[in-house]
Amino acid sequence: MEVRSRFVRVRCKDCGNEQVLFDRASRVVTCHICGAVLAQPKGGKAEIRGEILEILE
Repeated sequence: MEVRSRFVRVRCKDCGNEQVLFDRASRVVTCHICGAVLAQPKGGKAEIRGEILEILE
């Protein structure tokens, strides 16, 4: 079984800030500008709450 972990570029839905984050985040990831939650851990792949712009491999 191959684990496919990636970094993703996400845009905050509240303020439009773009950030790069890990798709399997183990902690809540918040926007650096407004503090909105961008990713919520779910025991594996995180629930991404921002708009995914790009998958970085």
